Amino acid sequence: MGRLSPLPPPGPLRTLAYATLVNTVGAGLWLAGGALYLTRDVGLSATSVGAGLTVAGLVGLSASVPLGALADRWDPRTLRAVLQVGQAVAALAYLLVGSFPAFLAVAVPEALLAAGNLAVRAALVAAVGGPDGRVHAFATLRAVANLGITVGTALAGIALAVDTHRAYQVLIVGNAATYLLSAALLLRLPPIAAAWPAGAAHRSAGPHGPTGTRRGPLRDGRFLAVSGVSAVLSTHVTVLVLVVPLWTVDRAGAPPPVVSAVLLANTVLTVLLAVRLSRGAERAAPAARKLRRAGLVLAAATPLYAATAVLPVLPAVVVLLVATAVWTVGDLWHGAAGAGLAYDLAPPGGIGAYQGADGLLAGLAQALGRGLLTLLVLGGGPLGWLVLGGILAAAGLAAPALARRAIANRPAPEARTAGVPG
Repeated sequence: MGRLSPLPPPGPLRTLAYATLVNTVGAGLWLAGGALYLTRDVGLSATSVGAGLTVAGLVGLSASVPLGALADRWDPRTLRAVLQVGQAVAALAYLLVGSFPAFLAVAVPEALLAAGNLAVRAALVAAVGGPDGRVHAFATLRAVANLGITVGTALAGIALAVDTHRAYQVLIVGNAATYLLSAALLLRLPPIAAAWPAGAAHRSAGPHGPTGTRRGPLRDGRFLAVSGVSAVLSTHVTVLVLVVPLWTVDRAGAPPPVVSAVLLANTVLTVLLAVRLSRGAERAAPAARKLRRAGLVLAAATPLYAATAVLPVLPAVVVLLVATAVWTVGDLWHGAAGAGLAYDLAPPGGIGAYQGADGLLAGLAQALGRGLLTLLVLGGGPLGWLVLGGILAAAGLAAPALARRAIANRPAPEARTAGVPG
């Protein structure tokens, strides 16, 4: 592979990268075409689709911790493959949707599977990468995922251009097929031993027990504090895909195609820089410092976005692209640092459960952020951007002190590494 390829060298991580690439091509198909299928082909209103997806997403978050904990006790490779087969069935079930109740009956289990799968994926990435390579593996897969979503979105454009019932059916079947192919690729990985075998759950060593199961992640306040500030910063995703496009057209006065250019710039920079900017985040203390840096860089981009409201169109477009480049650097630093903290602060054998709790907080922050951030920035104008910048900077600045408290409270490091070496 060339130097610009996001795919890693041959080995378990490359197999996982291929599975991710296939899976995210399907994600791109559904992200681009799902809402239009439900409104134009099924006949649901846009309001009901939005409400249904919001309800399903919030319910789905409840699966994060239980399925993450299951990944600590069972081979995460096999568990993820099983979940993806379930997701393929859920994806095909959209062909049967003809009413709002039927839509909810499909969307809720799909969201439960999706949220749980994210926690299981995190445990699988940790096993494949090992303690010294899991953040690198996470960043590699993020770059691959961006590439896959871009390809899927482009392919969905064909179905959207045709805009017929049969075209939407092909899109749905294609999405389901990517889940099955991804599951088959995952099963090419060697079996991974459970981090915390069944039957060992009653042994204890210290305040957490050997795996943190005595209290669990949702009762580990110091971990939740660190994960909470990371969740605040995770709203950069909502800002980029929802707030920035609306701001670009409504406040900056740029033509709609500029939105595509802004999102494409983010995608290209993510593919090129995700792995490089992940370095130095494998351990909690340096990861916390990187999280602080991420908050400050994200905050630095907000005045640039704010300025586009008072600039002529052409300079505003240039500043939008510069702001997005700065935003993407903060986004990538946050992704690596958040992963490093969630991995390194988890007790031995509890990575899946703790990643599930981290994903739960991030999911809640993003769900709440859709409405709050839209109101703050689009309603508040340039001042709203500056307030948002202050919130992001404060979250980043709080990270190192909170991480130090969590580090002081964590159990002794594991004596050996379970799973597949990276």
